[in-house]
Amino acid sequence: MYIHHTKHETPEYANKGTVVYSYYILLAFVYDKSQQKNQKCQCFQYNAFISYNTHDELWVMRELVPQLEGEQGWRLCLHHRDFQPGKPIDNIVDGMYGSHKTICVISGHYLESEWCSREIQVASFRLFDEKNDVFILMFLEDIPTHQLSPYYRVRSLVKKHTYLSWPKSQQDTQDFWQKLRAVLEPNLENTT
Repeated sequence: MYIHHTKHETPEYANKGTVVYSYYILLAFVYDKSQQKNQKCQCFQYNAFISYNTHDELWVMRELVPQLEGEQGWRLCLHHRDFQPGKPIDNIVDGMYGSHKTICVISGHYLESEWCSREIQVASFRLFDEKNDVFILMFLEDIPTHQLSPYYRVRSLVKKHTYLSWPKSQQDTQDFWQKLRAVLEPNLENTT
């Protein structure tokens, strides 16, 4: 007896179908959350949602948080501090839509992270949904364009948006912080 397998019956296709289905479920969820948020008010709880990989947490806690929260007095949404237990995707959506901007701290580890990939998806959807520049891309290390090729979302954002690069020399950090401040300052008045 001969059994004919179609493309739809192969395990590889089933896995791709599950990923595509999950992606569309995520988009529907994010869209629903964004509509609920837009109906409530245009007030923001945070100045910025910080999307970063745990391998880069030391830099975030030593450099970024003291500068933005300590020096500038801004309110940041950090997953280890501000997320509610048991609500992983809800926390991401609520944190991003409750912030003026999303700062993506890009490194090699960030690009390889499944959670960071989800955060980029949600932020990309918000960018598409609101048609408002809600992204700040911040590269901690030099990542050549050809290495961004497998990471479609980040690569396409880099092509369309300007971004900040953490300076190799500590002497150049003043200019970096001034540029970041210029992007965030216009949004301070609507934070609750």
